[in-house]
Amino acid sequence: MKKILLAFLFASSVISLAQAQESDLLSMLGEEETTDYANAAFKTNRVINLHSLENTAAGVFDFKISHRFGFVSGGVQELFGLDASTIRIGGDYGITNRLMVGFGRSSYEKTYDVFAKYKLLRQSSGKKNMPITAAVFASAAVKTVPFSNQDRENYFSSRLYYTWQVILGRKFSEGFSLQLSPTLVHRNLTATKAEKNDVYAIAGAGRIKLSKRIALNAEYIYVLPDQIASRYRNSLSLGFDIETGGHVFQLHFTNSTSMIEKGFVTETVGNWLDGDIHFGFNVSRVFTFKSYEHE
Repeated sequence: MKKILLAFLFASSVISLAQAQESDLLSMLGEEETTDYANAAFKTNRVINLHSLENTAAGVFDFKISHRFGFVSGGVQELFGLDASTIRIGGDYGITNRLMVGFGRSSYEKTYDVFAKYKLLRQSSGKKNMPITAAVFASAAVKTVPFSNQDRENYFSSRLYYTWQVILGRKFSEGFSLQLSPTLVHRNLTATKAEKNDVYAIAGAGRIKLSKRIALNAEYIYVLPDQIASRYRNSLSLGFDIETGGHVFQLHFTNSTSMIEKGFVTETVGNWLDGDIHFGFNVSRVFTFKSYEHE
């Protein structure tokens, strides 16, 4: 994991150095320097399940509906998964262009979640050079489905889950972006003593622009060994962004049922090789309440 992070940062630094040398040349020629910020590394603030580098703009409310059908491996009897569904409805709001907050409710384990994301650094070139974008993310979730064991003494705190992420990424060109997200998920209660309360993972995601309105997204989450039960697997998702006016449709395939971090990082059970794949979509509609011109 350390080697991957170092390689990513090294590549970004080399590109940034080249841009800095170009900026110095402009200064020698007497041309006024400006700062150009990279934007739209990803089309929305989600890649598929993962949060992306992007934030909801200040004064904008982003209404989201995320939907996953059942496993394709269900066959004809289950209409290849279309008979079943899991849904999350939520909203994100940009307090500033660097700080956004959000909430949601998932049918999966009747879970409510809240989160905040703050952009520490913005990729830029020119007068101000920054090779990467960096953001921090934190969320809390509460599971409201009844406890499976009603005979023991159960506590509300056992329903709580927390997630922390650092999101590091770069838009390498107009058509290609990458990000890495070191992740920690804390579970107040685990199913067995062998499972860890703190689960560490590294998530990677990328975007390739195919046309003006269509892009290919991919993400993979590697959970470090000996932290979760053997039946759980790493999350892998592939999908497309389709932009139509004020809407962004995301169509994808994933082996994760849950759409929040505590679920798709630590509770993914699907095996791609066995056809345990969900077809799903995210729909986003933005509403602008205030418009800010400053950063």
